[in-house]
Amino acid sequence: QLQLVESGGGLVQPGGSLRLSCAASGLTLDRYAIGWFRQGPGKEREGVSCIKSDGGSTYYTDSVKGRFTISRNDAKNTAYLQMNSLKPEDTADYYCAVDLDTLGSNCRHLDPVGFGSWGQGTQVTVSS
Repeated sequence: QLQLVESGGGLVQPGGSLRLSCAASGLTLDRYAIGWFRQGPGKEREGVSCIKSDGGSTYYTDSVKGRFTISRNDAKNTAYLQMNSLKPEDTADYYCAVDLDTLGSNCRHLDPVGFGSWGQGTQVTVSS
């Protein structure tokens, strides 16, 4: 059973940075595409970023391109989301999950329906 735990969230001022971590246990992450998702107050869950199993392909929703960077360290069984130039609109609970398709076909679409093994989430608040 694959379990994911997110960490690294917190309160940050606009323009600041945070680095989120997604630590896996039970199984290794090396064969999974990994996605980051977020759900703001009163909003639907949306895909933020995804990285393929080989680390060679990454995808981002338009609103975070140029500001966020997804990465993975399979030796540590962990994925990361580096968030820079944070804006109040980034305020949300952030979740990681794995692509349910072993081929990683959901990664580029960033649709939560195609992902599973959801973590508990970590809260990010961007406010002055």
